[in-house]
Amino acid sequence: MLRDLRRTRVLLGVLLIASFVLVTLDYRTGRGSPLDGVRAVAAGVLGPVQAGVAAVTRPVARTVSGIGRAGATTARADRLARDNAALREQLALARRGPATSLDRLLGLAAAGRYRIVPARLVALGGGLGFSWTATIDAGRRDGLRPDLTVVSGRGLVGRVKTVTTRTATVLLAADPASKVGVRVSASGEIGVITGQATGPLVLELLDAHARVRVGEAVTTFGSPGGRPYAAGVPVGRVGKVFAGPGTATRTALVTPYVRFSSLDLVGVVIAAPQPAIRRATLPPKPDPVVRPTVPKPR
Repeated sequence: MLRDLRRTRVLLGVLLIASFVLVTLDYRTGRGSPLDGVRAVAAGVLGPVQAGVAAVTRPVARTVSGIGRAGATTARADRLARDNAALREQLALARRGPATSLDRLLGLAAAGRYRIVPARLVALGGGLGFSWTATIDAGRRDGLRPDLTVVSGRGLVGRVKTVTTRTATVLLAADPASKVGVRVSASGEIGVITGQATGPLVLELLDAHARVRVGEAVTTFGSPGGRPYAAGVPVGRVGKVFAGPGTATRTALVTPYVRFSSLDLVGVVIAAPQPAIRRATLPPKPDPVVRPTVPKPR
């Protein structure tokens, strides 16, 4: 057994020395090496075996490498999906927002049969001594003049206060100096709305005993000739009613339909429907009195 082990060691040493010699000769001689033929024969014999092994092991290597990159690829795909969803939502809002505001504005104008001039809000803040005013990008050249009703797609915004060639200043209904005649739709009760800046509108009903319920709609009563307020413009809904014993009026709080701090597209009512001409109604003329004739004596 020891003899076989020695032979194996000797054979391994001879092979190592032979390999070293052959490598050295091949490196030094370069091209035209006497070992080119041996290398060609070895390549011809071992090449197909090497190609077959590579064909078998290449998919396995790719699979192992792919497993390492799978987590990063999945995270990147999820991030791209979220970004695409956000972009689609923004695009949908950009396409739908202005159209919805305009549709509402046109719908309100059609319901009230108002002729309007669309305009956009360009400034919001104090002006002309008022605390709640807005500047719009329409003016005298667009047919605007003072004391015209301003609406949005949701309801009453205010009235035009001053006009220049290209802009106009609007006194908002939320301003404490603003007073609007209104009617409670369900009961028909008449009152006056006053602004409270950021709070709800205050409704003072003329009848101290008027029955008004929470949730009832309030609309503008209307002014002569539709100026400064056209009739029938939605204002808001009754949110709270206060009993007023011993007072000449009854008070309620009205939540406006319009959010004044986020106004954008508005419409200026340049013509409101006029009531038909009413003629005075007179009682019918009395029938003529017919006096009986008395025959003359003969």
